[in-house]
Amino acid sequence: MAETRTQRSSGGRGREGKASAAAEALPIRMLQDRVLVSVEGEPGERRSGGGIVIPATAAVGRRLSWGTVVAVGPNVRQVSLADRVLFDPEERAEVELQSTTYVLLRERDIHAVAAKPSGAEPTGLYI
Repeated sequence: MAETRTQRSSGGRGREGKASAAAEALPIRMLQDRVLVSVEGEPGERRSGGGIVIPATAAVGRRLSWGTVVAVGPNVRQVSLADRVLFDPEERAEVELQSTTYVLLRERDIHAVAAKPSGAEPTGLYI
């Protein structure tokens, strides 16, 4: 198979790991500006910050989802492998590869990329 962006992008930024290993094993080559995302969590009950259980049937506004990029097309510019991305679950197409469900998005459908922590130690005020 020809070298694709899924193979090249992990070399420059040092993001080798589970996502790049999954991308290497996938029997698919992304085209144009498409991004393949592994969705985090299941839609269902959630917990608030205070520990209150929120049922899946609770009426909430439009809720965005987080996922991890496992493959990118050659024309994708601002997203790379292993990035955590924020997207609208209503603007997606699902695909199943090797018994795992992934989400197929265009790069323009991604709203944000999670920032990496600047240091290994958590910052804060210690008294």
